[in-house]
Amino acid sequence: MSIKTVIKSQDFFTTLTNEQIDLLISISKINNYSKNYILHYEQKNNSDLLFLTDGLAKAYKIDKHDNEIFLYYIYKNSLVSEISDINQDTLYSFSNIELIEDSQVLSINYKSFKELFLDKHILCKAFATQIINKSSQLQSLVNREFIFDSVAKVAMMIHSDLDMFNKLKRQEISLILHIQPATLSRVLNRLKRNKIIDIIQGRVSVSNFSALREIYEDK
Repeated sequence: MSIKTVIKSQDFFTTLTNEQIDLLISISKINNYSKNYILHYEQKNNSDLLFLTDGLAKAYKIDKHDNEIFLYYIYKNSLVSEISDINQDTLYSFSNIELIEDSQVLSINYKSFKELFLDKHILCKAFATQIINKSSQLQSLVNREFIFDSVAKVAMMIHSDLDMFNKLKRQEISLILHIQPATLSRVLNRLKRNKIIDIIQGRVSVSNFSALREIYEDK
């Protein structure tokens, strides 16, 4: 697949003209990486704006005891880079980004992107939307880590990302949510008894989305 086709497939760039796409191509490159590759490390500067065009990644941090603290998943057709200061010509990494599937990444020279597009008021709305999406992810993280009890944590993950919930092992979900596996089992059984979810051969399906959402929105 050509770099032009890849760029056109990304929602972020749908408003660009063919001329503008050609200009973007001149400051961009496509890279293919294997599973477990670290795209960037926390507290490091990066000169490229990164988009995940195919595959799956996760953002995480390492605490003082060298434990991994899961933050959120990054899906294809999404901005990977974290934007904390639009006045700088490099991007500072708040977290580590690891690919958990073989993935394809679009890399754009950030300084040139600012000069050729953002400074000319091109793609500013799309860029702002991506920053807001990142902020929402971090708000969800704060709720998950500091506000929600175990039931609310499980309910939010099922409601917001059922496919991933069913893809992961229960032990992995417990680690992500920082709850014990036994607690996760009790919560799932409680939600099933209340007819909010069903569990068939280990896979969860949602019977009542509004009741599920109310569990964590009322916190």
